[in-house]
Amino acid sequence: MKRILLYIILLIATMGCGGPNEPTYVITDAGDTVKKTPEGIIQPPAPDSAGQTTRIVTGQTTPLELVTFARSLTGVPYKYGSTDPAEGFDCSGFITYVFNHFGIAVPRTSESFTYMHREVNLKDAKTGDLVLFTGTDSTVRVVGHMGIILATPGQELRFIHSTSGHDNLGVTETPMNSYYVGRYMKTVRVFEESGQ
Repeated sequence: MKRILLYIILLIATMGCGGPNEPTYVITDAGDTVKKTPEGIIQPPAPDSAGQTTRIVTGQTTPLELVTFARSLTGVPYKYGSTDPAEGFDCSGFITYVFNHFGIAVPRTSESFTYMHREVNLKDAKTGDLVLFTGTDSTVRVVGHMGIILATPGQELRFIHSTSGHDNLGVTETPMNSYYVGRYMKTVRVFEESGQ
């Protein structure tokens, strides 16, 4: 009995955002291999066996447009495995919905963002960057939660995310407090700066 309980606790602690539905790979008209989920969301592929990372192609979308839309979803409840605002979002479901609104393909699970190009230091985070955290058990160093950075000069760093936490159930803005610093794994630069 103890072993089963321990297995359940470990499973919950390491669980990342993302639904149970398996994606399929499809080839786009441009010849790129992408994932298509049962929900119909096109996603970039995971890294290849050589560890090549995938870029998120943002097109003409700006970080301000992205976070303005993300903030319009504040208060949408949390629902594991969902990308539907009528039902709620899990953390990566929220990210998927926000980016897909602008036609930007992103992975569906938080753990898949581990391999996205390009990592930056948290102190250099900018609005629109993605911040990756462990699951609720910070000793298990696997990405299990994520949000979008909201960086305002002269103010405390914040991020917007969909959380199952008791205080802020659903899409909310949260400061980068000691709890999240303890779970912090990496920051991913999404919007490329000119000249890079």
